[in-house]
Amino acid sequence: MDELLAMLQCLGVRESYYARHQEVYRAGDEVKSIGLVLSGRIHAVRVDFWGNRNLLSTAEPGDLFGEGWACSQAAVASADMVAAEASRVLFFNVQRVITVCGSACSFHTRVIRNILQVVASQNLDLMIKIEHTTQRTTRGKLLSYLSEQARRTGCTSFSIPFNRQELADYLSVERSAMSAELGRLRREGLITFNKGRFTLLQGGCFNKNCAGSEAGTREAGAIVSGK
Repeated sequence: MDELLAMLQCLGVRESYYARHQEVYRAGDEVKSIGLVLSGRIHAVRVDFWGNRNLLSTAEPGDLFGEGWACSQAAVASADMVAAEASRVLFFNVQRVITVCGSACSFHTRVIRNILQVVASQNLDLMIKIEHTTQRTTRGKLLSYLSEQARRTGCTSFSIPFNRQELADYLSVERSAMSAELGRLRREGLITFNKGRFTLLQGGCFNKNCAGSEAGTREAGAIVSGK
């Protein structure tokens, strides 16, 4: 407990709460802290001049956000960070994180290493999103996204973290066109779904005996513990 308190003080940690749809950052805001989601979900959203939304990413419990902006020379948010639901966030002062303190705290190097691992994982997630959104058709984007979810869970039946509008924003498609394509895929016998729960019905080599399984949620403590 003493080590935990020392760590929180060393890293300049503060905790904040956000209601659903409350903004954490707005595009153009100065960002000096890295956020760690303890509960809820935080979306990174870009809105163009005409109000069109593009859901860039979502941060769930155990995920970091804002590290790219906080560590850059400009340190300015290029997108809105919005709570998709009631959320609790732990903020780390970026200068204290990237600068090892004079006390040479045993946990400090471990925290830096774990944050770098999370950042690397997020970069891979971004590459996967680019793969989805560069598909030529709405159908191709949906099949790419759903196939990736099945691969990640190792299961043909899984839940996604988005509602229909969020999924459309994430894939950069019109919601109506996406809903129509989902209906066609279901009529063709390729998928079934109920709200956010999907099952892939044809092809694939994933474990089909896991209809009740869910991907595990990463624990916030992994950032500190490295587990």
